[in-house]
Amino acid sequence: MGIFSRRQTAVVERNPADDTGVSGAEAAARSVALDPALRALTGRWTIDRPHSRIGFSVRHAMVTTVRGAFADYDSTLYFDGARPSESRADLVIRVASVDTGVEQRDAHLIGRDFFDVGRYPEMAFRSTSTVHEGGETFRMTGDLTIRDVTRPVDLQLDYLGSVLDPFGAERAGFDGTTTIDRTEWGLVYNQRLKAGGTMVSEKVRLQFDISAIRSTS
Repeated sequence: MGIFSRRQTAVVERNPADDTGVSGAEAAARSVALDPALRALTGRWTIDRPHSRIGFSVRHAMVTTVRGAFADYDSTLYFDGARPSESRADLVIRVASVDTGVEQRDAHLIGRDFFDVGRYPEMAFRSTSTVHEGGETFRMTGDLTIRDVTRPVDLQLDYLGSVLDPFGAERAGFDGTTTIDRTEWGLVYNQRLKAGGTMVSEKVRLQFDISAIRSTS
């Protein structure tokens, strides 16, 4: 995913075809050498659930924001230090683990009006490409599946750093965010307000606060 070394602030994989019609300075800027230190980080990683959060936020009744998270999920992350564009991520979430802090609201979310967990117990994200956008910011494009509807989304990924923790685990962190229109995945339930507007916004911000640990297997 190109997200595992703070020292790597200019990861660019040069495609000679991209240099057509650009100045020498622009071509040079596109061919910045890959930091050799990244090669040591190549491998498989998993999300450390106790120190991570897969969450969302949505406007409620036009005046406040409701936040929630999913506690149960599986993850596979692969980082290629020589070719960051070959990096990939897979995330499968058990929807019934949603927690907004209010049991009645959680029950509504997993019911037929929203996730309909009886028919669609899981949702998933599977990456399709990763692009370095400069500094410590990357864009990961992937397929998001909710209620058996699959649509592409772009995540902005901000790399936070890597460290060997006191227990000997190699750990890397990043923040990922994107905003979706929930109705495009069949989540169309709503109620109109007398003063205008709706009870639940169609726009939902997805948030990935990730601490990843290198897999030993």
